[in-house]
Amino acid sequence: MIHPTAIISPEARLGADVRVGPYCVIGAGVELGDGCVLDSHVVLDGPSKFGRENRFFPFAAVGGKSQDLKYQGEPTYLEVGDRNVFRENCTIHRGTHDHTPTRIGSDNLFLCYSHVAHDCQVGNHVILSNNGTLGGHVVVEDHAIVSGLAAVHQFCRIGCHSIIGGCAKVIQDVPPYLIIDGNPATTRGLNLVGLQRRGFAEDDIKALKSAYKKLFLRKENNLASQLSSLKADRPANHGPVKHLIAFIEGSQRGVTR
Repeated sequence: MIHPTAIISPEARLGADVRVGPYCVIGAGVELGDGCVLDSHVVLDGPSKFGRENRFFPFAAVGGKSQDLKYQGEPTYLEVGDRNVFRENCTIHRGTHDHTPTRIGSDNLFLCYSHVAHDCQVGNHVILSNNGTLGGHVVVEDHAIVSGLAAVHQFCRIGCHSIIGGCAKVIQDVPPYLIIDGNPATTRGLNLVGLQRRGFAEDDIKALKSAYKKLFLRKENNLASQLSSLKADRPANHGPVKHLIAFIEGSQRGVTR
């Protein structure tokens, strides 16, 4: 299951049924869970820990050292869950400090040339399309989609079930459940199709529609007062709206409107 041209450090650990194709390089400190597959010319560096059944396509470079200029060469980490797909030429970097590893959940898809920088925290079922880029310390919640050539600034948060349009420039937090697009990015609507496909209850979708109208249609209005008004309204009793409110109130960079 290991091609003779592959180079594997004696300090790497491979689980059962791992397949390593031609000219792959697996460095010291890499742990691969059962059933992982490396096609060819894949480079994995460590310390990095990967769960089960992750798939790496040619020229993916995962677990490289941080590009942060503050990095001083100490051991830092990457933690990856299960069943992720890393397509051609994507790059994922370890954290900058030993106490802040880069973390990636499970069932994510990283398409060609996508990039996840140091210290990012990526949830589950996330799609990073071709050339999608996350700056350092970005947090991405579950089921978010970053379209092709979109760039997310450092320290931004991407809310769950949101979509970032192609070529978008994201410099503030992206609220959950919304579609954003543009340079700089602005909100364009509620991600209705995504919410319906993922089985959201109709009552929750109606509540999110009401919250969207109150918070984002009149962007010239003060967001704090609109939030206060929303919290006193019936839609605020729905779980997704509660999450939307908490996300906005927890923002350090401000939210995309």
